Parts: sequence; C-alpha cells; structure tokens
Amino acid sequence: MFLLLDIDGVMVQVAPWKKVDIHPDGFFEFLPQAVISLNHILIETGASIVLTTSHKSSYSLNEWDEFFQNRGIVAKLDKLDDTTHLVSRKDEILNWLSKTGHQKNFVIIDDDHSLHDLPSELKEKVVFTQSLIGLTHEKAINAIQILKETP
Repeated sequence: MFLLLDIDGVMVQVAPWKKVDIHPDGFFEFLPQAVISLNHILIETGASIVLTTSHKSSYSLNEWDEFFQNRGIVAKLDKLDDTTHLVSRKDEILNWLSKTGHQKNFVIIDDDHSLHDLPSELKEKVVFTQSLIGLTHEKAINAIQILKETP
C-alpha cells in the first residue's frame, strides 16, 4: 500500500503573499491539520509514503525521514526518482508505476493540475488538495477509502 505524497499544497500551505515558516531543522513547517490527517491515513492503512514533491531531489531519504519524524510523522519513506530535466508530475508518477508495477494499491495526494490528465483509472486514485488549505480530515478519509477499496 502506497501513498504518493506531494509537500507544497498538501503538507505546506502555498500562498504567494505569505512566507512559509521554517522548522528548526531547516525545512518547511507542516500544517498542523495536515500532520493529523496524514497520521490518520498511516494509522488506518499502514501505507508507505513515496514522495512526489519537487523537493524530493534536494534531500536524502535519511533527511526526509528526519523531517517527518521532527513533525510527528513516522512512516516508511521512499521517493520518485530524482529528475534532472523538467518532467511533469503526471509523467513522473506514470514512470514510477510502470517501473515498479504498483498498479493497484496506492493513492496520490497532490494539488498538481497535471494529474487531471492521468488515465481515468489512475485519476480515480488522486485526492486533490487546495494549495491554500492542504490535507484535511475529509481528504484523508477519501484517501483511506481509496486504499481500502483496492483488493
């Protein structure tokens, strides 16, 4: 079971007029309700997180693990391949799915509009967040339902 997770617009509020708070570890603070909601998904499903964020290449998996632990989130982490050229989030996810063979038991939580162009059977596995609000309890419930519906 996998949760393909974006950071900006999901765990961190994206508001052009507002500076994002920085945690003492040097990475962005996560929205409190997003932390609670993500932990709810992880507890209910036991899913592993695969980071899809554009920040994924900037830090090692050990650093990501520390960032998540510092914010009260304990999960098995992985990330999409580091990209050296501009590829859409949609294409990165399609490449990961093709490479890993994980075609069924996953959910994508993101605010990236390129994901609207996914094939319909994959688009049904996307929980879209609003960049100003991030991951909410309602969106977490949607993600849990998607993960539990897949045999």
